[in-house]
Amino acid sequence: AAAGDVDTIRMLAANGADLEARDGRGRTPIHVAAFASEDEALRALAGAGADMNALEGQAYDVVTIAAVADDPALMSLAIELGNDPGLVTSPYAGTALIAAAHLGHAEVVRRLIAAGAPLDHVNNLGWTALIEAVVLGDGGPDHQAVARALVAAGADRELADRQGATPLDLARARGFAAMVSILEAGN
Repeated sequence: AAAGDVDTIRMLAANGADLEARDGRGRTPIHVAAFASEDEALRALAGAGADMNALEGQAYDVVTIAAVADDPALMSLAIELGNDPGLVTSPYAGTALIAAAHLGHAEVVRRLIAAGAPLDHVNNLGWTALIEAVVLGDGGPDHQAVARALVAAGADRELADRQGATPLDLARARGFAAMVSILEAGN
């Protein structure tokens, strides 16, 4: 999977290899293929019946791995192959959308929204994707694009963090004028 050796993957799968075998980090072959950005290996593993919703040792799925790596093509492929874009993943009990939003990966965010990822999931830090775009973002163009996409899709701008601060309150506190405008205008 790491080398993208599709022929060997198919041969091993046909001979009964365990598609859910785990390495020392709890990764199955689909995770290894995702970390290596080996799209065709991922396709071959899915075709052989690998569990596309498996979580690796730190609770990441392929969609989240691709979202964090800012690899929209791999992420879309994983969804096409059956990976649920709304899985709760990571040690933070978040989602791929939350991870992509906090990193400012706007194209990934747009694709996750289109795939039906939950807009208002709250992770174990008490944050949604929109809150993370503000709190962990830099207020720049990438995070603005993420906020625009989330707001346009209907993300709840009134969902507050554990201290009662809304995304708008948080953007104001950080001096992110463009984010404030996006959140006030609702688009």
